[in-house]
Amino acid sequence: MPASPLHAPVLAWYSTERRDLPWRAPGCDGWGVLVSEVMLQQTPVDRVVPVWEAWLARWPAPAALAADPVGEAVRMWGRLGYPRRALRLHAAATECVARFDGRVPSAYEELRSLPGVGDYTAAAVLAFAYGRRAVVLDTNVRRVLARLLAGAALPRPSVTVAERAGAEAVLPDDDATAATWSVAVMELGALVCTSSAPACGACPVSAQCAWVAAGRPAYDGPARPVQRFAGTDRQVRGLLMAVLREAHAPVGKAQLDAVWPDEIQRERALDALVSDGLADPRPDGTYALPG
Repeated sequence: MPASPLHAPVLAWYSTERRDLPWRAPGCDGWGVLVSEVMLQQTPVDRVVPVWEAWLARWPAPAALAADPVGEAVRMWGRLGYPRRALRLHAAATECVARFDGRVPSAYEELRSLPGVGDYTAAAVLAFAYGRRAVVLDTNVRRVLARLLAGAALPRPSVTVAERAGAEAVLPDDDATAATWSVAVMELGALVCTSSAPACGACPVSAQCAWVAAGRPAYDGPARPVQRFAGTDRQVRGLLMAVLREAHAPVGKAQLDAVWPDEIQRERALDALVSDGLADPRPDGTYALPG
């Protein structure tokens, strides 16, 4: 495929405007990139950076994490939210040791075989750790390409065949340029082509943008869910997890009961933590992190 007129301006913009993020540093391997991608799921970059740095300092390779109890991964996860991601990273590290000589694999199907690694994460590791050509479709990339190529304010809730084909068509042919393009488009979506306040005047490809050309029409697709946090089971789970994480010994039920007044909701949240493998009930009635 001949070079797209989008490539040069986006890549030039990225070369001067990109953020200095630790997982983009030269020498960051597949493990560092995998950890970053799992941590960044539904979590802002500024919250991830210090946890990622602490995580890699303690567990610089999969074998180091796999050798520790899974509860330590949950403890180090801190307040990033969605702590099941810590369980999946520990499980992925264990698989890397058992099946891939302690390394994060560099083949798509092998990456997909790791616990918690879906299409996006596998493609991101291929591109950002191994410099490979891969269709990387995170929320930011999908939004940029929906506007540039389809003239839509936002992408559909789920990736469509047409959307993937469009992303594949505009992806540069050679590995190195394709990998840089993927991270550049992601950065453009994070910093300029944002969801609620796109800065089209600062966009290097606004003149080629189908959405701008159409007058920036409003989104007209299916309703997009709005997540709330206050008062939800997720909030209660987080409060219970904070008690378990900050204790270095099993805690009594009374300590857990103190975090939330609604007994039914609190017990439901605690049962869910146990079911998810995030809380370990002991025979004496106390609870602890797993492992």
